[in-house]
Amino acid sequence: MDKNEHIYAIFGASGDLTKRKLVPAIYSLFIQKLLPTKFTLLGLSRSNYSDEQFRDKMRSAISEFDESEDTSRIDEFINHIYYLPFDSEKSEDYGILKEKLKKLRDGREINGNTVFYLSTPPELYSIIPKYLAKVNLNDQSDGWKRIIIEKPFGTDLESAIKLKNELLEDWQEEQIYRIDHYLGKETVQNLLVTRFSNGIFEPLWNRNYIHHIEVTSSESIGVEKRGGYYDSSGALKDMVQNHLLHIVGMVAMEPPSSLDADSIRNEVLKVFQSLRPINKENVKNCTIRGQYLASTIKGEHVLGYREEEGVDKNSDTETYAAIKFYIDNWRWGGVPFYIRTGKRLPTRVTEVVIHFKPTPHFLFAKDATANECNLLVIRIQPDEGILMKIGMKTPGNGYEVQNVNMDFHYSDLNGVRIPSAYERLIGDTIKGDSTLFARSEEVLEAWEFLQPVIDSWKEEETPLFGYPAGTWGPEHADDLIEENNLTWRYPCKNLSNDGIYCEL
Repeated sequence: MDKNEHIYAIFGASGDLTKRKLVPAIYSLFIQKLLPTKFTLLGLSRSNYSDEQFRDKMRSAISEFDESEDTSRIDEFINHIYYLPFDSEKSEDYGILKEKLKKLRDGREINGNTVFYLSTPPELYSIIPKYLAKVNLNDQSDGWKRIIIEKPFGTDLESAIKLKNELLEDWQEEQIYRIDHYLGKETVQNLLVTRFSNGIFEPLWNRNYIHHIEVTSSESIGVEKRGGYYDSSGALKDMVQNHLLHIVGMVAMEPPSSLDADSIRNEVLKVFQSLRPINKENVKNCTIRGQYLASTIKGEHVLGYREEEGVDKNSDTETYAAIKFYIDNWRWGGVPFYIRTGKRLPTRVTEVVIHFKPTPHFLFAKDATANECNLLVIRIQPDEGILMKIGMKTPGNGYEVQNVNMDFHYSDLNGVRIPSAYERLIGDTIKGDSTLFARSEEVLEAWEFLQPVIDSWKEEETPLFGYPAGTWGPEHADDLIEENNLTWRYPCKNLSNDGIYCEL
């Protein structure tokens, strides 16, 4: 018997996430023979589909969104898919679900192993687990039971605590997988390998050699059709609290004792516990918030945020957020960390930039700044790879120095496919590997750190700056950088290019 044989039940199966990401990712695992022989996928939603109608929709979804480019086994895969019309808010439907699962197990000779994926609005995160528990679908006596929830994990510290307590009333912490697709990206995981497998980096990875660290996650698109959701969230809650702080955790963590889930997550938690608290009165000095304005980009008129569908005409929700903070521990004491994220910026890019300190006696220039010194750029997306900037002598007389690039691109690995984030994370939920999933302690520490910022911004104690769509955010963002002659790195979609005027 395969210990990983299971039924994968997706709530909200008629939604966009299931079509674009979840089912194509499961199919990709299937064609790579990374799924057990005995598995079943059960779709659940209010739509009144038959098994065959749902299978047809999933067949079309795989054909359109699968990244493996191998459609040869779609029909074989589709035979593992079933559907049940289901209302998540009706308690009586859960008894029907239990009977459906039993019927599928008996027919396919699968034990009680079950994954419940909540591809639903966040307000159902406490309802669905509660109703599942009422019909004993959290009981692991006949096989493991796991529940997967998408971010947001609360909207502030109070709601996050409430959600945690509600989940833990009926489910054990090890049964709960809080999924953050950023952590499933191959290049995020490579942060650990870059740090801990290379003797040239780890000895330098501390306050003695690093001047500052910046993390950027920018998007060139606006809020598109998500205006209603985004207006109640904003850049801080949508990106900083989960995605970017977890990237910081992996950049700043101490070497784990092993690569098991608890060891890695313990070290990330220690980073969060070491974040220097931001006092409410200091929020305006260490944060910048902005909102994109109407502009013309490449000859096309682009709407401002308040003109977007579903957005309040007087909204003060930020579409750009930047924060400066410190990690008060032995390794990072005194090193500033800068993180920023925004909509309608010049390009889509996520990267970590390590700025090394100048040499103690800089021979080759009158003034040395961290912008002119060595940089290590770890590109998460797109054009995934690593870039090192070093000084080299310009050919000719004298000792004029220029920065040159040493770079590696994942695309240079011929025949190697980078799996999608959901592909990796879904595979981990089946194997029971929780390394790349957030524990409740990490979620609460992140919310506690940001709560003073949330409160200050809500009370409008921090200015909301406008910035034209297509620019790198409010011009005041450079004010966060401590030294006058330092700025953010201005990345391009191509890893090896940068600069404000780079070709996008």
